[in-house]
Amino acid sequence: MLYNFKYGGVAELADAGDLKSPGVTPREGSSPSTPMCKDMILSDATIKELILKGELLIEPYFPSHVQASSVDLTLGREVLIYKANYIDVMQEETPVEKVSISQEGFIIEPKAFVLATTNEYIRLPQDITAFVEGRSSLGRLGLFIENAGWVDAGFEGQITLELYNANSCPIKLYAGMRICQIVLARLDRKAEKPYSGKYQKQKGVTPSKIFLDFGR
Repeated sequence: MLYNFKYGGVAELADAGDLKSPGVTPREGSSPSTPMCKDMILSDATIKELILKGELLIEPYFPSHVQASSVDLTLGREVLIYKANYIDVMQEETPVEKVSISQEGFIIEPKAFVLATTNEYIRLPQDITAFVEGRSSLGRLGLFIENAGWVDAGFEGQITLELYNANSCPIKLYAGMRICQIVLARLDRKAEKPYSGKYQKQKGVTPSKIFLDFGR
């Protein structure tokens, strides 16, 4: 099955055997159902193999968190709350408050937005990209979990998460709980410019650095 990645979702396009365009033929030795391109979502077996080889880093790593086509990631021990009356994206100094999550958990109030972080530190090779999806069980409670788009090939660090409680009642979360899942996909070739941006090697919950886009 070939896939089209768009807006953080995955749409099935067609089996390789269904592609009838002139001049398009399967690779030598491939069956009609074999994908004709290298890029695809990684399976559990491939994910485990890459981790064992050291080509993909997820630390700490729990084999039980590897699902059929994703890896569950857990919630770190701190969250960040913006304390500004308004936010100017050109300004570096935006008031924030970092809160440690105690054993009793952390409550996200209705219609509240906070930043959080994964407990896991990841390192992607130059030919693997990823995207983060919230867990369905938490989405059904009204908790939206995002990471603002793709995790580019070559990224290294903990993943900052954006959490929004769309429910009309508070939601309590606990450090160490499974909070999201990361889906990995192989590029058709190594990236010419693997990620080296402003969030490379970030640790802990990291606020926006969009002010750097303005060269200030």
